[in-house]
Amino acid sequence: MSKVKAKSNPKKRKFWFPTDLLSPIGEFLSEQLKKLERRKNKLEEEDPFTDDARATDNAAVDAEAAEQYGHARISALRKDIDRKIVQIRKALARVKIGNYGICENCGKMIDTDRLMVYPEATLCIKCEKKREK
Repeated sequence: MSKVKAKSNPKKRKFWFPTDLLSPIGEFLSEQLKKLERRKNKLEEEDPFTDDARATDNAAVDAEAAEQYGHARISALRKDIDRKIVQIRKALARVKIGNYGICENCGKMIDTDRLMVYPEATLCIKCEKKREK
């Protein structure tokens, strides 16, 4: 079984992760990334502001309000998806260099239950709570 050495601060603990353990995680994250990118593209098509007929349409006030609301909703969803895409790409980079699952702050392992729920996590629960204060 090959092992990948996790890079960390010399004062922090060093861990070794088997490549065969990180490979399925990388595949899962890659699939999640593809799904998010497809969803982002689909949202772009649903945005009422991208409709060419909108420019020539002298819609009623209620129709204009609906378009404004639709655009605001889609913009918020796309912003959230963009944030998730960045997080997943960062997690994929961590998988590639071998320090996935290691807290960026304290250097300890992130609980596997946390990684199952939030696979792009970069901080352990303890450090996350400190950051939120």
